[in-house]
Amino acid sequence: MRIGSLIVVGLLVFVTYIVFSGSVSTYDLVAGIVSAIIIGTIFSEFVVKNPGKVFNPVRWAWLIAYAIYYFFVAEVRAHLDVMYRIIHPRTPVKPGIIMVPYEVESDYAITSVANSITNTPGTVVVDIDPEKKVYYVHWINVKSTKPEEARKYISLTFEKYSKKVFD
Repeated sequence: MRIGSLIVVGLLVFVTYIVFSGSVSTYDLVAGIVSAIIIGTIFSEFVVKNPGKVFNPVRWAWLIAYAIYYFFVAEVRAHLDVMYRIIHPRTPVKPGIIMVPYEVESDYAITSVANSITNTPGTVVVDIDPEKKVYYVHWINVKSTKPEEARKYISLTFEKYSKKVFD
């Protein structure tokens, strides 16, 4: 289990190092490998609890589907909606903070959904209550104050993908 976690974190650190250095010289490759080994050894048991999940190709397929949906559907819809509200002469907004329940279990899934909500224009997660299993979301145009209805508008699709990737 520990070796799998080390490999996952090590690869992530190595790829990140090479991407940010912008170079594949011998020096950068060696420095990236050394950094990956050191950081992977220190943090692997904290970052990756189940390395078997990381190597599951079905989860990767769902992650790709999630990214495609997020960047090409959810983001575009949200940007168009916010642009409409900005351009409209009466600025039709009905802002509010609402409670949105969630059903995902793992910390990664909870964080993924919260980040997806926050990075989508018009909504931002301002707090998470893990005991009640709810997000508190500021919404630029509240369509419903009922938690389950708000969940359908805001987070249900994100949860569907996050469950398949992280839970």
